[in-house]
Amino acid sequence: MAHPGLPPERAVIPPEGRPALVAKARLRYDQVSGGYMLLYPERGLALNPTAAGILKLCDGELTVDAIVERLQRDYAERPEPELRQDVLEFLAEMVRRGLLQVAQ
Repeated sequence: MAHPGLPPERAVIPPEGRPALVAKARLRYDQVSGGYMLLYPERGLALNPTAAGILKLCDGELTVDAIVERLQRDYAERPEPELRQDVLEFLAEMVRRGLLQVAQ
């Protein structure tokens, strides 16, 4: 998780953290809907294009800073601080759900 010892609801994701999907979660393209789904045991989460774009970058290698930098290219109209905040909130929610882990 983001910080061992902290409850998931208080997880803080540092800029140098390297988010990755947990072993039980899979990002898959759904041909029926034309969108991405995050699949995990006995459940699935339909993702909007922005959420899918963020999770595609969560490979365990890229830092949060690098993810925001890459997304900034696609969302140039968004001020960087707003984009960063949205990414951090989304990543924190995925950590809370147990679908993402963040290594440092």
